[in-house]
Amino acid sequence: MRSYRYISGDSHWSTVPESWAPRVPEKFRDRLPKTIKLPNGGDGVQYEDGRVQFGGTSHFAGVSPEKFDPCIEILTEGAGYGSPQQRLQEQDTDGIDAEILFNFTPRHKEADFVQAMVRAQNGWLAEEFCAVDRDRLLGVGLLANRGVDEDIAEMEQCKKDGLRAVHLTTYPSGSKWPTPEDDRFFAAALDIEMPVCVHTQMAIKRGERGEYMIDYPKHVEGYERPPIDIIDRMSRYGTTHCGTLELTQMIMTGLFDRFPNLRIYWAENEVGWVPIYQEQMDLIYEANRFWVERILGLKQLKQKPSEYVKQHALWGFFDDPIGMRLRNDVGVDNILWGSDFPHEVSRWPHSLEVMDEQMTAAGVTSEEKRKIMCENAINFFQLDR
Repeated sequence: MRSYRYISGDSHWSTVPESWAPRVPEKFRDRLPKTIKLPNGGDGVQYEDGRVQFGGTSHFAGVSPEKFDPCIEILTEGAGYGSPQQRLQEQDTDGIDAEILFNFTPRHKEADFVQAMVRAQNGWLAEEFCAVDRDRLLGVGLLANRGVDEDIAEMEQCKKDGLRAVHLTTYPSGSKWPTPEDDRFFAAALDIEMPVCVHTQMAIKRGERGEYMIDYPKHVEGYERPPIDIIDRMSRYGTTHCGTLELTQMIMTGLFDRFPNLRIYWAENEVGWVPIYQEQMDLIYEANRFWVERILGLKQLKQKPSEYVKQHALWGFFDDPIGMRLRNDVGVDNILWGSDFPHEVSRWPHSLEVMDEQMTAAGVTSEEKRKIMCENAINFFQLDR
């Protein structure tokens, strides 16, 4: 078993579509995204509808702020865009031992097409990239999130292939809130001991003021809906780039009461805002819980909402001096550091220097530092097995 000192709980893999295209069934191949050269000299990815995606903040590592251009991206060159052997060298340069590697589920309305691309990318990641060193290249499997049975089957294949976790971009059923059908997915994840992650947040849009954000047991007679929704109010003190909405939905629909051993990791969120989210959700719940039970039929929780957060949610951060000062309010056991390599906020190749400075200033002990920089990732992703 490998000995770890520093693990990035949030990094990213990237490759051109042509890398995994041969794994897609032939009937879909002429519809796959393709790499094209743009007039500005950068690369873009063109989709079957003609839309071109290019640039962004993903190609920052190793580039000075003065030279960084979010409009130009070369998809086959630079830090974070090479072979697995190059990636291992980049880890060594940064002084870290391993990375949890995320990517994002392709978007398309056709479920079978999305599933085919997901399977191809997961197979490529497991067999052609992470297989070079499975102790250091720790891949997270994609899910199509278009059906519970399909997601369970893909999760089981990811586990068999040696990927370390799966990434939810919405609920497995495809709903915008938890459904009884989704319970089968979470039960299966616990059964096969597959960690479940959300990267920043799910693709769920908040509704209009007062619009329901879960399926309540009862509806208000004579009214379309009540003037406020408790889920929306309890989750609003998180940032726009976090998972407070889905976490609050999970808590209020009793997911963690049904699955007391379920823990979910929200990567790349920072953590300095978590204490006020926990504080305010409790206050809002206390003010509204009686009418919500009486009018909407939602049973009251067995404990404070914030207790569910502390017991079942883990949070990833990349550069958060305030979060380090508030670490005990978040829970040291619930925090994972990640470099976000090779994206815009990455401090590669000086990640450990930045963390040393922040943690020293915040009075983080050596035991706390080891948990945040290594042990929490080992425990959640089961790297000691």
